[in-house]
Amino acid sequence: MLRQSSGRLNVTAQHQGLYEITSDVAGWLASQDVSSGLLTLFCRHTSASLLIQENAAPAARRDVEAYFNRIAPEGSSLYEHNDEGPDDMPAHLRAALTQTHLSIPIGDGRMLLGTWQGIYLFEHRHAPSTREIVLHVVGE
Repeated sequence: MLRQSSGRLNVTAQHQGLYEITSDVAGWLASQDVSSGLLTLFCRHTSASLLIQENAAPAARRDVEAYFNRIAPEGSSLYEHNDEGPDDMPAHLRAALTQTHLSIPIGDGRMLLGTWQGIYLFEHRHAPSTREIVLHVVGE
């Protein structure tokens, strides 16, 4: 029988960067009693995003972070919008270039991620923030 469930995950980011949330999402999914279906994650913020990325080599995460620092650099003279400081508009650009939602297939009661794939909250601001991720699963 088809069923659906939703929940929320709060992630505290102490600073800018990638925060792996794979185990938190997997724990929530395990409590939903769905063996196959589709899991959707949605980040409710305009200066943070979600990524599926390499989770074995820390250098891969550092390279992703460095790349986004290069393509959306900070600096109040670069942008008109800087209401909350020099990281404000770059945070919005980085979120626009990534994704605020993910869809992940479910099989045998678990996410069908690849061997080296992990789910990350990508915090684009420097100040500590608590970010809310909405989780929704549909399946059997």
